[in-house]
Amino acid sequence: MPDPFKFELVSPERLLVSGEVEQVLVPGAEGDMTVLAHHAPVLTTLKPGVLDIGYPGGEHQRFFLRGGFAEVNPAGLIVLAETAIDLVELDAGQLAQAIKDAQEDVADASEDAARDRAQTRLDHLRQVQSALNL
Repeated sequence: MPDPFKFELVSPERLLVSGEVEQVLVPGAEGDMTVLAHHAPVLTTLKPGVLDIGYPGGEHQRFFLRGGFAEVNPAGLIVLAETAIDLVELDAGQLAQAIKDAQEDVADASEDAARDRAQTRLDHLRQVQSALNL
């Protein structure tokens, strides 16, 4: 069994998770990464996606994240999420609204760089919708 390590998931509203975990699958902007105890230090931005927390004993908890940052350091992992919704509470309407908002951002973008960022966010949200079958 993997060694446990300290993990915290924080949204602007509140601390969502704080405790010992065995692994966390993080939707990093440069690609998904699994963090285990003794992981090398890293700081990354997050893309919209699913954060999967593996607890000792085999239980898992999953959250839909919409951007933010993750920091792995010798003390553990901290995820600061723009938005974090427990998948138990996520409904298709919330995700559909996020996709609609992203579509409007693409349509409203006046510069190519802004349009590209909005399109990337929209693509990620559609991938999450497809993966969750919502």
